[in-house]
Amino acid sequence: MDKSFEVIIIGGSYAGLSAALALGRSLRKVLVIDAGKPCNTPTPHSHNFLTQDGVVPSEIAKIGRNQVEKYDTVQFHDGLAIEGTKTFEGFTITTEEGILFSSKKLIFATGLKDLMPGVDGFAECWGKSVIHCPYCHGYEVKHQKTGIIANGEKANHYASLISNWTKELTLFTNGPSELSKDQTTKILQNGISIVETPIEKLLHQNGKVQEVVLTDGKALPIQAIYSSPDFVQHSSIPEELGCQLNEQGLINVDGFQMTDVSGVYACGDNSTMRSVAMAVSSGHIAGVVVNKDLIAEVF
Repeated sequence: MDKSFEVIIIGGSYAGLSAALALGRSLRKVLVIDAGKPCNTPTPHSHNFLTQDGVVPSEIAKIGRNQVEKYDTVQFHDGLAIEGTKTFEGFTITTEEGILFSSKKLIFATGLKDLMPGVDGFAECWGKSVIHCPYCHGYEVKHQKTGIIANGEKANHYASLISNWTKELTLFTNGPSELSKDQTTKILQNGISIVETPIEKLLHQNGKVQEVVLTDGKALPIQAIYSSPDFVQHSSIPEELGCQLNEQGLINVDGFQMTDVSGVYACGDNSTMRSVAMAVSSGHIAGVVVNKDLIAEVF
């Protein structure tokens, strides 16, 4: 296998494949390094992605990879990238097996790693009945008894947003409320209950939540929950190369998916709104911009 490329893409899910497709069609010599651990693995169906609405996420990725593999200038390496180094000519990437690859440009499509809170049953329901995005999953749980696990500004945002999909809403702050007086008043005026008692566990059946059990023993029937747990970048390489993170913890990019480091680009969940459609879009932009930048260097 070749070790030198024009572009290395780290991450071979939706964003990475989209970038690879644009670059393959631009006749670029590309390597996609993928560890096979997309962050939406627990999710049974993907939605709000035109032509693929309701399709299993892994099936979308499989179709994408099959299509990208038809371009003979694009190669794949199944493995984990663990180190990146800036060189005079570009970059080197080291994999977990100790293999070194080099390129002129880097695209990170590495996604995020969700940090599950210490609530029994949460992880088992995550991506199934504990969801983060109404645009991705809200239609499937519309008009159901729905909970929100959040506090402060995030809780206020969720409460107003989710009220579009259901009026049977309960906000669980999982401890003392951090909402302002005005926020609390507006939420209550919209018929949304606020529960401050900490959560002990989520009762569920194969990941389908049934009840929220509180530490005082009270159990509330709930069919779906919105929550946005903390996360970290799935790869530490961008930061090690000098890429900056924004206040949300995402890789800072401009409108062309360019990071603060020359020659390094980022796309997908690591730098934008979490959505398959957005990942594909940002990956396409990254691929097109990288090709444009490579042309500009020699023309």
